[in-house]
Amino acid sequence: MKAKQVFVHAPYALIGEHLDFILKRGINPEIAFTGDSLDTLDVRKLREVSQVLSENGIRTTIHAPFMDLSPGALDRLVLEATRQRFQQVMAAAAVLRPEVVVFHPGFDRWRFGSNRNRWLAHSIETFQPVVESAAAIGCTVAVENIFEEEPSTLKALLEAFDSPLFRHCFDVGHWNLFSKLSMAEWFAELGPYIAEAHIHDNHGLSDDHSPLGEAGIDFPLFFRLMAHYAPEAAWTIEAHNREAVERALENLSPFLAERYPE
Repeated sequence: MKAKQVFVHAPYALIGEHLDFILKRGINPEIAFTGDSLDTLDVRKLREVSQVLSENGIRTTIHAPFMDLSPGALDRLVLEATRQRFQQVMAAAAVLRPEVVVFHPGFDRWRFGSNRNRWLAHSIETFQPVVESAAAIGCTVAVENIFEEEPSTLKALLEAFDSPLFRHCFDVGHWNLFSKLSMAEWFAELGPYIAEAHIHDNHGLSDDHSPLGEAGIDFPLFFRLMAHYAPEAAWTIEAHNREAVERALENLSPFLAERYPE
């Protein structure tokens, strides 16, 4: 696979198991860390993995841990735990030197409601040292849409930093599940901020992470919008087993041909 800006979801705990496959196929992994994988991280082993990938021309992105975390949390202890996890993942990023580190912003209107401004203030405080670490590493931080029904909270967070190091990761599967805006309307708001896109499919009922083109999302429209607003953004396949990765890469081929013509 020669497309330099295409990445594939890969849990850190499984990197060793799938390293031969990654190297053979020339896959750029988006290495996903959990809290457990960070707590048991062997930095020497991480350096070895980083060296092997680099020597083989393999690039990386990182997906930060997100389960139970909330960068704009109102509860002090939850906020402290989140910030500790973010420090840990940026320490790992200093070893791997990824292109992008993706974070979940943690906002949903059902939980935060009228506390939106407090969520935003806490989120800015949480991400400030993360962006400073990214500047030292030479990577970009990107916040991903999850439960957002419209992009105003993400846009407010992005505008608060107004930095090329703090961008948006557009997850088309999550958009299909939760957004009340059309895809074109979402891109009109946040398209210029997009540094990465998560690519997976569903029918709008559950977060299936199906290979693109195998459910209900209009991917020709998605790729046209990406080409217009974010032509240099990373594309990340979010499939959760090797068979699905193979199908997703095959289904991606015609869109790659358009992006990287001979």
